[in-house]
Amino acid sequence: MTKSAEKPVAPFRERATHYVSNAIISGVIRCALILPYTTRVRLLGALVANVFGPLAGYRRRALENLAHVFPDMDIEERRVTAKACLNNFGRALIENYSTKDMMARMDHHPMSGVGFEAIKAAQAAGRPIILVTGHLGNYETTRAALTTHGFNFGGLYRNMSNPYFNAHYVKTMEAIGGTMFPQGNKGTAGFVRHLKKGGQAVLLFDQHVFGAPVMDFVGKPARTAVSAAKIALRFDALLVPYYGIRQPDGISFDTELEEPIPHSDALTMTQAMNDSLSAQIRAHPDQWLWMHRRWRPDHF
Repeated sequence: MTKSAEKPVAPFRERATHYVSNAIISGVIRCALILPYTTRVRLLGALVANVFGPLAGYRRRALENLAHVFPDMDIEERRVTAKACLNNFGRALIENYSTKDMMARMDHHPMSGVGFEAIKAAQAAGRPIILVTGHLGNYETTRAALTTHGFNFGGLYRNMSNPYFNAHYVKTMEAIGGTMFPQGNKGTAGFVRHLKKGGQAVLLFDQHVFGAPVMDFVGKPARTAVSAAKIALRFDALLVPYYGIRQPDGISFDTELEEPIPHSDALTMTQAMNDSLSAQIRAHPDQWLWMHRRWRPDHF
């Protein structure tokens, strides 16, 4: 009797926690959106770096990951990097909710890297295009810029654990352009149909995936999904690493599309993706999302 009565309690508490968390986050976002663009971006960066990040345990996890990858890094430098990483996360969050303002700022923004000419040629030929990136800088700014250049990049995304927050965050992704597909059988099937028609899509590949092959990532073994490479091979899609690197002013970006990854086999192509992102992380360690659980116990 006691056990059966206790069963509904955990789900209710979980839903209540998600509801309250979303209410707080969405309330802060709504208030921030009232402010001028640059003010709200700086404010959210500071709040996440100094208040929300530490309270949520993100700073601690970022410091642990930094110590794992850069054991020789001075502890003070780790603290500075972890704080900057949280600041970047807060800025990117409110930037992505400021769709109209961000789209206006990225309107026909200059695109750097040889990959831009490659995707223009692929689009003209009706060839599918897959852009791959990680949680570095703000990857959505490049997608926004590409939209103003006449591209239509959607993507395959992973639902967040908080369904209330996930519902409105997905809308921010869709507002930039392109169809978004949730991970899962139905979403993946739609994503595949999209590419078959010569579609354009974005995939983030820097999260831990249980059962995925172990590969080198920033000099450490990490499980990495090979799905992007497999899909590119299956549909003869152009596979291009891209990045939105935050500039020293904290507001503007360098939008870079690197050289397409040659088709070979899924493992080789995925390692090339890892190498590309690893180089960017080493160049801009303060802009990668160090609080990700990228390295799980079996490889930590």
